[in-house]
This record gives sequence, structure tokens and C-alpha cells, in this order.
Amino acid sequence: MSEKIVAGIDIGGTNTKYGLVDEYGKILTRGSLHTPDYADAFDFAKTISDIILKETEKLPGTDLHGFGVGSPNGNYFTGTIEFAPNLPWKGVVPLAKHFREASGLPVSITNDAKAAAMGEMIFGGARNIRHFFFITLGTGLGSGIVCDGKIVYGHDGFAGEMGHMIVKAGSNRLCGCGRHGCLETYASATGIRKSYMKFLAEKDQRAPIDPEQIDSAFIYNQAKKGDAAALRAFDYTGEILGLALANAVTLFSPEVIFLFGGLARAGDLIFNPTIKSFDENILKIYKGKVRIIPSSLNEGDAAILGAASLVWHDLKNVAK
Repeated sequence: MSEKIVAGIDIGGTNTKYGLVDEYGKILTRGSLHTPDYADAFDFAKTISDIILKETEKLPGTDLHGFGVGSPNGNYFTGTIEFAPNLPWKGVVPLAKHFREASGLPVSITNDAKAAAMGEMIFGGARNIRHFFFITLGTGLGSGIVCDGKIVYGHDGFAGEMGHMIVKAGSNRLCGCGRHGCLETYASATGIRKSYMKFLAEKDQRAPIDPEQIDSAFIYNQAKKGDAAALRAFDYTGEILGLALANAVTLFSPEVIFLFGGLARAGDLIFNPTIKSFDENILKIYKGKVRIIPSSLNEGDAAILGAASLVWHDLKNVAK
């Protein structure tokens, strides 16, 4: 009997990662390509499909069952990518249709953070948890909400955009969505940089290096050295994130909140102030019931595993 495998594809503005994944979460083969090289979405889908099909042929005894795709602004219901600002294809792009035509196989597509949440549920620390949040703290803030073992999509496929909850009305922090004061303008790699620069300016201090070279990794290293502005930036970021999560809990009552991504790797520097703010702001009926912990997914594998999980999830539902 042949071994079932699926393709996991994670589309980013700069690079697209892909791999073949077995049902235990082992990545059998992987690769990447430069997304902006493909001005035509069908050419993009055809190129990756051809690569995946050839790679499958190199794995005797396997049977490819479908493609899972995680993408900014990916819509699970329609199979489209809709108005993604950092991708080369504009407007509404029928990417699942392109992949189906190029490969002849079933295709599932969703938002990249929702795909990662699915990966946590199938291959990670949420395997026995039916109610949780998955928060990605990268350049922006992504989120996947799982209730009763199901990703929350809403009526149109775009539910759960926690990064675009406005947490500071009247803020001068412009978000990529076009509004001001969204959560991701505070709780993200770009957000913590803005906070660090703000706190330096308030003390009339010059940046230790060329401001253009300051990123979240630099701020982390500065905080470890005791830099007051860096420490304050982490505290401020955690304070806002914790409050936002406490508010979100009142809507969905999760058991666990997983934090993932570059900023989450700062460990106690981000977890301690986040948990402190969360505990201070949580409604009493939820106190002591919700854990905030790191994701168990390997960051290098999470994107591919999350995308592949879409297919495994659909296959299991069909089998029921």
C-alpha cells in the first residue's frame, strides 16, 4: 500500500517555500523560489506544481493527495488570494483554481496564520486542545482562532484578524491595512522598533547605531544588556498585547494561547509583560483558565507543515 503524502506551500512576499509532508509531519523534501519572479499567478502555480510532481516521482511508494497553500489574504472558502499588498498579483486571484489546473489534484488555501494554527493542531502542542489562539509575532501580527477543533473563518473567510483590532484610537501609527493604531503596529517586530525609537526620543537619546539598521533582534540584544529603552519597549509591547488577548478571550474562551514568530523567541522579555498585562485585564470568570505559552512548532518547518495540514485536515474530514 502506498504512503499518502501532501504538498505544503507557504507564499511570502519575498520567498515561497514548499515541501512534501507525510501524515506524521515529516518533511520529505523541500525547496523555495523567489515570489516576485512570477508576475503571472498561473505561471507561478504551474512552476511549483511541476516541481512538486517531479519530486513526488523521486519518492517511490508514495501517493500525492493534494496541495495545501498558506498565503497572505488567502480565503479558504473561495480559494482566492484577495488584495494581498505584498504579492506580485493584484486584486482577487483564483490561485487554488490555478493549482488544480496545473496539478490535477485537490487544493486548499487559507491565510498563512490560520494555516500555522492548523499545523499546531495537527502536528504541534494543540493536538489534544480544541479551543486555542495561535498568534504569529513577525513583521506584522497574524492570528488563527480555533473553536471546538475548527478554524474560525466567519461568513466570508476572513474572520480572526486580531492584528487589525484598533488598540490605540487616534494613534499616529499607520498600519499596512490603511488604518491607524492596529494591534500589529504595536505588537510585532516593526511595532517594537517604533516603540524603541519613541522611548529613545523621549529621553533625547541618540540611537546606538544607524537607525536604519535597528530591528527587533537588535532591540532584543540591547534589552539583554540592560538598555532602558529596549526593556521599556518590550514591557510596552507586552502590555498592549496582553490587554488585546484578554479582550479576545471574552469572545472565544480559549484554553491556550500560543505565541509564535521572531518576537516570541525573545522569551521572558515578551512573555512576562504579556502575561502580567493579560492577568491584570482578564475577566474574573476566565482567571486561571487560560495559558499563554510558546508554540511547539519548529519555526523553519511551521509554514510548510501548516499549509500541508490543510490537506490532512480535509482528508480526515472526508474519511469520517
